[in-house]
Amino acid sequence: MEPKRIREGYLVKKGTLLNSWKAVWVVLCDDGLEFYKKKTDNTPRGMIPLNGATLTNPCQDYSKRTLVFKISTPKKQDHFFQATHLEEREAWIKDIKRAITCLQGGRKFARKSTRRSIRLPDTVNLSELYVSMRDSESGIKELKLEKENKLYNHCFSGSTVLDWLVSQGKVRNRPEGLMLATGLLNEGFLQPAGELSKSGAEGGTESVLLDQPEAFYYFADSGFFCEGYSSDEDSIVKEEFRGAVIKQGCLLKQGHRRKNWKVRKFMLRNDPAYLHYYDPSKNEEDPLGSIHLRGCVVSAVEYVPDAKKYDVDGNLFEIITSDEVHYFLQAGTAEEHKDWIKAIQTVSKTGK
Repeated sequence: MEPKRIREGYLVKKGTLLNSWKAVWVVLCDDGLEFYKKKTDNTPRGMIPLNGATLTNPCQDYSKRTLVFKISTPKKQDHFFQATHLEEREAWIKDIKRAITCLQGGRKFARKSTRRSIRLPDTVNLSELYVSMRDSESGIKELKLEKENKLYNHCFSGSTVLDWLVSQGKVRNRPEGLMLATGLLNEGFLQPAGELSKSGAEGGTESVLLDQPEAFYYFADSGFFCEGYSSDEDSIVKEEFRGAVIKQGCLLKQGHRRKNWKVRKFMLRNDPAYLHYYDPSKNEEDPLGSIHLRGCVVSAVEYVPDAKKYDVDGNLFEIITSDEVHYFLQAGTAEEHKDWIKAIQTVSKTGK
């Protein structure tokens, strides 16, 4: 019988021999993890068996990379993957864990847990806590903070995190809150911004969140960015980065010059309406480019005029900007294809 496909999509993978990270198409089956150079390839570049494998999440082996997890096989081979955003990593981790557990127990894969009688401690649920922290009404407010001629946008201080945890009754005191906040940092829900907070995160074997007003942090899936300015000029905030990130993920994008297709990480912001794209294999804050979406037209297309059939096929859509620049993109699945088109259509009408 053919192995059952559970999940598929783009992830960034570290090379086995070379210390290079590249975006690959990954397919999770009930017995292993296959990865392909391109989605259209028929033969995988490799396969990681999950029987007897162990999963490490979060993985701290590469401190300069966030949202990394590791799969170790019984033959002592380590495979490192990086997600583009928090929700994506959590979805992969949940399904990989379930696949490994089912293999160990000789059961078929099922997303719903069969351990309904087991009640998890309701005092330690970092995912739910993170959702509460992000609440627009009662959560932690994202601010624009200034330090040493730099502006840190969409962030907050370590002291603010502890203040919120205590005020909301999540913890009894600040020492207890510090342990919980450090857990959020270690799990990748919070990220350090600035030298002080980064020194705390990289100072020992485990990251430590600093209870200081000068230690800055940001939500892993926020629109955080940092910009510098000289002391004798007014601070200039890049207008196109002001909007909140409402959707993000990897898509294939056709280049305008060479017409080749490459995997890019996209971040959709709503006000102003911009779609920024990055190289997912590199940890760079500056995007490779941006698409102003106000007044654009986005629609599904059956084919791309300059594309060869073996390069790209299915789930295509086109964005035509107000100044008539054409962008051709491809989603990994039919569901993503539908979601991206709907989200861009909404932003193009509501964002400035």
